[in-house]
Amino acid sequence: MAAIADLLYVILCTVLLLISIVLCLRLCFKIKRKMYRDSVGGKRVVGFFHPYCNAGGGGERVLWVAVRAIQKKYPSIHIVVYTGDTDATPEEITHRARQRFNITLQRPVTFVFLNRRRWVEAYMYPHLTLLGQSLGSVFLGWEALWKCVPDIYIDSMGYAFTLPLFRYLGDCTVGCYVHYPTVSTDMLQKVSRRQEGHNNPSFITKSWFLSTVKVQYYKLFALLYGWAGRRSHVAIVNSSWTLGHIQQLWQMSDRTHIVYPPCDIVEFMKIPLDVKRSNNILSISQFRPEKDHPLQIKAFHEFITGVPEHQKASYKLLLVGSCRNQGDKDRVEALQKLCSSLDVTDNVEFRLNVSFGDLKSLMASSLVGLHTMWNEHFGIGVVELMAAGCIILAHDSGGPKLDIVVPYNDQPTGFLASDVESYAKCMAKIFSLSEKERTEIQLNARSSVQKFSDAEFENGFLSVFDNFMARYE
Repeated sequence: MAAIADLLYVILCTVLLLISIVLCLRLCFKIKRKMYRDSVGGKRVVGFFHPYCNAGGGGERVLWVAVRAIQKKYPSIHIVVYTGDTDATPEEITHRARQRFNITLQRPVTFVFLNRRRWVEAYMYPHLTLLGQSLGSVFLGWEALWKCVPDIYIDSMGYAFTLPLFRYLGDCTVGCYVHYPTVSTDMLQKVSRRQEGHNNPSFITKSWFLSTVKVQYYKLFALLYGWAGRRSHVAIVNSSWTLGHIQQLWQMSDRTHIVYPPCDIVEFMKIPLDVKRSNNILSISQFRPEKDHPLQIKAFHEFITGVPEHQKASYKLLLVGSCRNQGDKDRVEALQKLCSSLDVTDNVEFRLNVSFGDLKSLMASSLVGLHTMWNEHFGIGVVELMAAGCIILAHDSGGPKLDIVVPYNDQPTGFLASDVESYAKCMAKIFSLSEKERTEIQLNARSSVQKFSDAEFENGFLSVFDNFMARYE
């Protein structure tokens, strides 16, 4: 009995110590919040956690349009962006947002630069990557919280494990914009079926034991991810596909809303449909492994193999995207080697970190818009290509399938494919369409994507954000 009493005493003391530490930290962060708020004239502080805010992808467009929307409606709010882009100045970051997305902010924001971003880099965790990056995000979130305690915290990049940190230690109102669930039932099914992929290598798919272990690991991670996500006071998701998975994992349907991401369709719809377009196939996406650029190159090779020899030179595959880090640059080099091995180097061009003006020019000169990511959460690039008048050829899954490349008035808006053969066949079909058939698809596509405008996003986002502000009235 004495041993049990001693054990209970130790447990009680440990619990009381932990409670004391948490209370002390909450008091410390409360003081830090007041000090920072006083330094900005007593304004409410809204913090966006976006470690890669200078990346130039669709997620970054969501960030800057959301920031601009808040600035328009709430001029008394001070906005902070937590970023790991320590190699860029605030002026360079805002200039890139203006150059890449044609977005000009109402007034400057404060950038809180984080020095531990490497802790969320995939290369740090060759194994148990999801768990490693999630734990790493907690360390990065701690650095962010210590440097600036906001009144409202918004994770705009998918680091759900930072939500409990800001809610319980920072005593913040917390929300998030979810582009893509960190883990999904589709991932579980893929591992269970032992299907090879960029995150499920062959040495695992060939082993029943390793596949079983990985499934259990995913299930455990899904429980942790669901717990962290439910700490959010409200969640916004970007598509029907994401909504289904988040509702299943987080189980907070009453606090989860769909707001389609903002797409710059106004600028792209200025491109005339009757402009002369070359036999270009245009791909717009960051050079990340899940974007599956190898599938694009292999499908293009399959297609061009069937093109008469004297016409092959007229067909081009244009791969346009931004490189975030050395890993992305290495992938570009690997893709260039793949082009060489398939003997399509002369027909494939890589355009890195292009300006907004150059992007519009490429869209205006291309007939086909290409997308190959399996279960893309939404697909801003797909919408932009459709608005620009490119005939879209997207992956038959995720957001493109459920929300974007859908019939308009029972008429087609584009094409869907899933593997090398189906993509190559669709490419051939698109190039064989008559001018009348192409124009009809282009007009349907443009009408269909009206629901993805900046204005629609701002209205949807602010309707949710208004509930945040109501907590302070």
